[in-house]
Amino acid sequence: MYYLIIGAVFLISMFVQSRLRSKFEFYSKVHLRNGMSGKEVAEKMLRDNGINDVQVISVPGQLTDHYNPENKTVNLSEAVYMQRNAAAAAVAAHECGHAVQHAVGYSMLQFRSKMVPVVNISSRLLQFVLMGGILVMAMSGNKTILAVGVVLFAITTLFAFITLPVEYDASNRALKWLKSTGTVTAEEYEGAEDSLKWAARTYVVAALGSLAQLIYFASMLSGNRRE
Repeated sequence: MYYLIIGAVFLISMFVQSRLRSKFEFYSKVHLRNGMSGKEVAEKMLRDNGINDVQVISVPGQLTDHYNPENKTVNLSEAVYMQRNAAAAAVAAHECGHAVQHAVGYSMLQFRSKMVPVVNISSRLLQFVLMGGILVMAMSGNKTILAVGVVLFAITTLFAFITLPVEYDASNRALKWLKSTGTVTAEEYEGAEDSLKWAARTYVVAALGSLAQLIYFASMLSGNRRE
């Protein structure tokens, strides 16, 4: 059952990732009429929201875009930073959406940020504790270590679900700004919206996959599974 869950999540994740890449490739060909690069879009959105202490920088890699609240930087992948298309505008505005969340004190982002240190520790220990717990339970019937593993897994699952409203809210802020300011045309807006929808679905798949695995391991504690 566990391998079926992992297999199903993997296949769905691969499909969503494939669609996301194809969407970004397609909308990368929809060039902005205003000629703005991702960097310029990001800087304009920050200015329009009264944010003057966040720097927009370029980072290597593909789909490595993120906002860092610790040093207040919007990090855009090289393609997004330089490109002048609907996909780049969508990503740049989305990451600035996180900067706006930080500036206004969006509660879910604050909660998520506070969880990061705990999640980092849980993620490092999780695999070893779960495997150890399953082995101990199989040999002696003692479920204590497995219970600790389930708690650690529950923390990472909670983090995955808390990430959902944070990501969707950032996209909503980005799309609202892109539309209200006329930064993009109607056609360009549709491309940005579609790109961000598929990006958000990757987080949904990850959260549901984590929940499915958590339920499986929790069922072992209740005696419904024996490994």
